[in-house]
Amino acid sequence: MSSKSYIFTSESVSEGHPDKVCDRISDAVLDAFIEQEPEARVACETFATTNRVIIGGEVGLADKAKLSQFMGRIEDIARACVKDIGYEQEKFHHEKIEVTNLLHEQSAHIAQGVNAAQNKDEGAGDQGIMFGYATTETPELMPAPIQYSHAILRRLADARKSGCEPTLGPDAKSQLSVAYQNGKPIGVTSIVLSTQHLDEKMTSDDVRAVVEPYIRDTLPDGWISPETCWHVNPTGKFVIGGPDGDAGLTGRKIIVDTYGGAAPHGGGAFSGKDPTKVDRSAAYASRYLAKNIVAAGLAEKCCLQLSYAIGVSQPLSIYVDTFGTGKVPGETIEDALDQCLDLSPRGIRNHLKLNKPIYQRTAAYGHFGRSPEEDGGFSWEKTDLVDAIMAAI
Repeated sequence: MSSKSYIFTSESVSEGHPDKVCDRISDAVLDAFIEQEPEARVACETFATTNRVIIGGEVGLADKAKLSQFMGRIEDIARACVKDIGYEQEKFHHEKIEVTNLLHEQSAHIAQGVNAAQNKDEGAGDQGIMFGYATTETPELMPAPIQYSHAILRRLADARKSGCEPTLGPDAKSQLSVAYQNGKPIGVTSIVLSTQHLDEKMTSDDVRAVVEPYIRDTLPDGWISPETCWHVNPTGKFVIGGPDGDAGLTGRKIIVDTYGGAAPHGGGAFSGKDPTKVDRSAAYASRYLAKNIVAAGLAEKCCLQLSYAIGVSQPLSIYVDTFGTGKVPGETIEDALDQCLDLSPRGIRNHLKLNKPIYQRTAAYGHFGRSPEEDGGFSWEKTDLVDAIMAAI
C-alpha cells in the first residue's frame, strides 16, 4: 500500500462452506494416498451440490495393484469428511449423499516430465509463479485482516463442535475491514459475519447475540469501538447451508487460503495436489522464506516470488520485495536465499518434510499463519532458517 493510513478488507470462510467441503475431501484423498506411499502422485478435484459429491482427477502409485484396491476407499473418505464438518441436513447428509469416484491413473506424459531419470533431476509438476508474504502486523507475521477473519471462524467452529453453541451450522463467512494508521493496524471499521443457524426462528439479532461475545474475545483489545459497523446475517435467515445451498468446487478460495488479497497470488490452488506440484510446495517454500526474512529483522514486510517450468528442477527466478522496509537490498537477500535452501521440488519436499499426510488440516482457516506441529504439519511456518539467512547476507 502506498498510503500510510487506509482501510483494508479480507474475508474468510468456514470449513462448512461449499468450496471448503470440496477442499477438505480433496486433501483427505491426498493424505490417504500419501499414507499408502509417500511419493504418491495426486491431483484430486471435488465438486459438491445437493446430495451429491463427485471426485475426479489423476492419481498414481508405484504399486498398480495397490492403486486399484485403494480406489474402493474413496467414498468412505468423502463421507468421513462431511460427517466431521457436521453436515446432517436433509439434502446434504454424510450418510445419504451420493458419492461418485472418477479418479484415474496419472498421465504418463506428465509423469515423464516430472519423474527423475538417469540424466535428469526430478522436475516441477507444472509451470507457474508462486508468491510468499510476511509482515510484522501480527505475531504470526500475517496480514491482520485475513488472520483475524480466520480466527473468528475457527473460534465459532470450536464452539459449535464442542456443543456450546448448538444453534450454529457448519457454513459461515467472516469479513473484517481493518483501519491502518502509519501503516499499522489499529482497529476494525466494520465486521461482517454470516453464519448458518439450525433454528429457523432465529433473527439476525438473535444470531448476533450468539456470535458477538466470541468475536469480541478474538479481536485485539480496543479494536472494536462504538463506531464499528456490524453486519451479522444481513440477509436474514441462513438455514440452508453448504453444498445444498450453493455448489462447491475445489480450489475456488485461493485468496482465503493465502493472504486475503494483501499480497499477489500466482493463481494456482493448493488442495488436492501432492507436493511435486509447485503450485503447492513452492508457495509453501515462498511463505517459509518470506517469514524467515521478516523474523530475521531484515524487513518489516516481504513479498517473495518464485517461478518454474514443467519438468525443470530449479526455479527460473527468485524475486524479493521489501516495500522500502528492508535493512539490505532485495538483491542481497535473493543471493543469500539461493545459498540457504534448495528450491527444486525435491529440495523443498525434503527440507519441509512434505511427503507426509499433513494436508487435510490445511483445507480450512488458511494455509499460513498457523503453528508448526510436531508431526510436520505447517512446517513452512517455522523460523528455523533465520541463522542461515543472516550468515549468508
